[in-house]
Amino acid sequence: MHVKPSITALSITFLLMTAHVFAQKDTHQIITLWPEGVPGIKANATAEVDEEGGRVSNIHTPTLTVYPADPKLANGTAVIVCPGGGYARLAFDHEGIVPAKWYNAHGVTAFIIKYRLKEYGHPAPLQDILRAIRLVRSRAAEFNIKADRIGVLGFSAGGHLAASAGTLFDAPEGKTGAALDSVSARPDFLMLLYPVITLQKPYAHGGSRSNLIGLNPTDEMVHHLSLDEQVTKATPPTFIVQTEEDKTVPVENSIMFYQALRKSGVMSELHLYAKGPHGFGMKPNLGPTSEWPDRLASWMNSHGWLTKAQ
Repeated sequence: MHVKPSITALSITFLLMTAHVFAQKDTHQIITLWPEGVPGIKANATAEVDEEGGRVSNIHTPTLTVYPADPKLANGTAVIVCPGGGYARLAFDHEGIVPAKWYNAHGVTAFIIKYRLKEYGHPAPLQDILRAIRLVRSRAAEFNIKADRIGVLGFSAGGHLAASAGTLFDAPEGKTGAALDSVSARPDFLMLLYPVITLQKPYAHGGSRSNLIGLNPTDEMVHHLSLDEQVTKATPPTFIVQTEEDKTVPVENSIMFYQALRKSGVMSELHLYAKGPHGFGMKPNLGPTSEWPDRLASWMNSHGWLTKAQ
């Protein structure tokens, strides 16, 4: 864990950006993930629900909302942002729009994914995130990004989805027979915030587990979607953040994934902070915990993802 006594310039930039994020009208491009038809869409699908606090639920038509980087700042890197919400809803504002604009300030084009949830369960969310990666990679030139600089950021259950992309990118159930299935769905890097990782008791997050695989899953399914058990040397470099005070998702989830990454020789960083609740996102005023975006920027910069692509 790294602790800095003062607020850095990056932190000040973020605080100013966050103060205005919700005052700005969202007119960004929205892309339908499945223009040919959502696989397995429910015959009785109803309208998407906008909940209080910028949350969204009842998603039947998955989309990507595009936040392009300013061409003067764009460095060729892209990040697909997966908001959390226990596979029941998505915290679209504070775990979607806020980080997307943070990435924009660093020259990164962001895509916020609205993925299917408990109305579908596995494998629908996996299909959605892998389709998103394939779509963004296949249209890299259009988005002014590089096809080999595509990361995935996930919060809580969105962290489970992001980690699924990093471990199950070749899973057969993640394909639908579409032409885009031929495009690689492997992310180039992962960033996980207080992620759900294991579906094994006693450290599983019960809501995410039941919403994704039901109340009576097979042992095989629990193993398959306990992502620390699916890490290989092909899993991309990973950045992980969580607090020891998290009362919702046990900190062991992050630790277990980090240990699996180390065992497989995957470059990774784990930042554990003493204080902070679950779901803190990019909120300020949490002491050292609120400085994690600075650590993320340093990590991305060390890999060259914040340097303009040649």
